[in-house]
Amino acid sequence: MDKPYLKQFPNELGFFGKFGGSFVPDSIKQAMNEINTAYNLIAQNSDFIAELRKIRKHFQGRPTPIYFAHNLTRKYGGAGIYLKREDLNHTGAHKLNHCMGEALLAKFMGKKRLIAETGAGQHGVAIATAAAYFGLECEIHMGEVDIKKEYPNVVRMKILGAKVIPVTFGAKTLKEAVDSAFESYLKDTKYSMYAIGSVVGPHPFPRMVRDFQAIIGIESREQFLEMTEELPDIVCACVGGGSNAMGIFSGFLEEAVELIGIEPLGKGSALGENAASLSYGSEGVMHGFNSIMLKDKEEQPAPVYSVASGLDYPSVGPEHAYLHSIGRTKVAAINDKEAIEAFFTLSKNEGIIPAIESSHAVAYALKIAPELKGKKILVNLSGRGDKDIDFVVEKFGYGE
Repeated sequence: MDKPYLKQFPNELGFFGKFGGSFVPDSIKQAMNEINTAYNLIAQNSDFIAELRKIRKHFQGRPTPIYFAHNLTRKYGGAGIYLKREDLNHTGAHKLNHCMGEALLAKFMGKKRLIAETGAGQHGVAIATAAAYFGLECEIHMGEVDIKKEYPNVVRMKILGAKVIPVTFGAKTLKEAVDSAFESYLKDTKYSMYAIGSVVGPHPFPRMVRDFQAIIGIESREQFLEMTEELPDIVCACVGGGSNAMGIFSGFLEEAVELIGIEPLGKGSALGENAASLSYGSEGVMHGFNSIMLKDKEEQPAPVYSVASGLDYPSVGPEHAYLHSIGRTKVAAINDKEAIEAFFTLSKNEGIIPAIESSHAVAYALKIAPELKGKKILVNLSGRGDKDIDFVVEKFGYGE
């Protein structure tokens, strides 16, 4: 009998088919190998697993519930719309699922400091929270554009004791934050660990972050069966790097469930107007891994854009590239206007203010629901919108 998918992929070198791997300079290769060895060791350790379970239950507040969006379902008159409430996870998003795991690994390895990048600030807040919990130093790199846009999260990071490093070069957004964080990490791999914020980067991070985020899929599958006595017909989630999507997809990969990643179409399909890597990109290596990425004429990472700071990344997790290439997952794209409309629709009809990132997945569900009567759609509501409200009101008013 074949092994389950999650046991087969990635292979020992970190590849999902031709995607993934570890394309890093020798100066960082040893550090990546050290992290991989330590992770393989603790992933089998019952004490580590028990500690993580305790943290999830008593600190994070897991399991997060699935909610049947009765008002939206009635309003759109088609498929039943269900929300996996990761916005109720401590710190307001799914990011803490892997941050607590990465910090626990860093502690096990004897590291003193966590280094991270952040776009929307959700990963930054989560890693700052994990650092405070485990008594570690914390340094977070964030683009100047995103610092202004997501200022409430910047304040939270600083209150939690993190040092926030503004990134002032290039587009001053997520890609540059990753570049800056890597530079800092290279200066001190002995006492620091780079806690990558998604299912991207060199091996073992795409696997490791997926494994920590798989709790979303495990819970969702059990909860949906308990609620409805069947599985959802469609599971959808927004995809930037893709950690929340890979987390929920993990629970349904072996099932006859349609899995759809929702990319940010931004202002349109032209290069520089969106961050829809799988929709418009091609194969390329960036930040130490081979995947599908948006490129300019010089074959370099192209400028990208999205109203959602957590989605404006010019590549995508290698596992998403692989699953899409074999036809196991589908991809759709939602533009800024549709995402903001969904932000207000969910807020005003269900009393739930979503993150703009998550609003992309909500928008897609609202778009397809009317044509799917009798079907059930499960949306991963990956984060709450507290961080976005100042920006949204300034740019779009109150959605009236």
